[in-house]
Amino acid sequence: MKGAPERRLLLVGGAGGLVGRSVLSEFLPGWRIRSVHRSPVARERDLRVEWFRADIADPATDWPALLTGVDAVMTLAWYRWERPRAFRDLADGLERLLAAARQAPRPPRFLHVSVPDGPPRLEATLPYFTEKRRVDRALAASGLSYRILRPTMLYAPGDRLLGVMLRIARRYHLLPMFGDGRRYHVSPIAAEDLARALRQEAEGTGSGSSDLGGPVRYAYRELTDLVFRHLGRSPRYLPLSPSGGRRLAALLSAAGSTLLYPYEVEWLVSDRLGLPPYEGLDRPLRHVERYLAAEAGRGAGVPGGAQA
Repeated sequence: MKGAPERRLLLVGGAGGLVGRSVLSEFLPGWRIRSVHRSPVARERDLRVEWFRADIADPATDWPALLTGVDAVMTLAWYRWERPRAFRDLADGLERLLAAARQAPRPPRFLHVSVPDGPPRLEATLPYFTEKRRVDRALAASGLSYRILRPTMLYAPGDRLLGVMLRIARRYHLLPMFGDGRRYHVSPIAAEDLARALRQEAEGTGSGSSDLGGPVRYAYRELTDLVFRHLGRSPRYLPLSPSGGRRLAALLSAAGSTLLYPYEVEWLVSDRLGLPPYEGLDRPLRHVERYLAAEAGRGAGVPGGAQA
């Protein structure tokens, strides 16, 4: 009698962050996971993930050895803000991983999490975009079976966008508003839904690029109004022009804050983040209202958060 077939092996670069936590929950126990990053993560240890201490950006990383027996590769690593050299080094490292995957005896399927289109000026000049696009193009030209996923505003417990907005609104009773907030849009998608899409694509064969939005496209002002509603407060805003928002973000980052960066304001008001919903999953996409209710309740001391 034959035993159960061996589980497929996924190599993940950058699994220690927000999306990585959801990837572990989605892929285990159906897949084995080999995780590559610089520092150990307690949850990976608890789940018996095969962790290797390595830096994607380090030319000494032995990708051929790490790719041994791998069925699929997933790259999640990127920065919100760093020196231009850091972005170049990380993109160089991802291209070395891609080259090693092409030369593997059994080339793996390659999954790469990228970002939506930005304003043309940023796409042409900002390393956040220029180096990411370099990796996107290299993968598309690699000849590997691949899928590039480009999610819009991601949310999950501990995120640095919606969760931060909730904390600011709770503490200060107001949020900054860039312009009137009704002419640009967002379609938030849960990190768990991105992980579900990644698993579906890992088990697929088609190549190409897909944008990922959540189930609802909100005018930005609609979303921030929801934040206040779930806190039980009337919406209250600090009005700023888009250029004033960029100046505020520049002052914050110059003071050492990671709250908001100027390019994020420019990207937001360019109205490129209201992506259509990702289709084809086995269950409907999660609605952001459930997350807002749970996080608002958790911050208010409601056990388990509010129920939606």
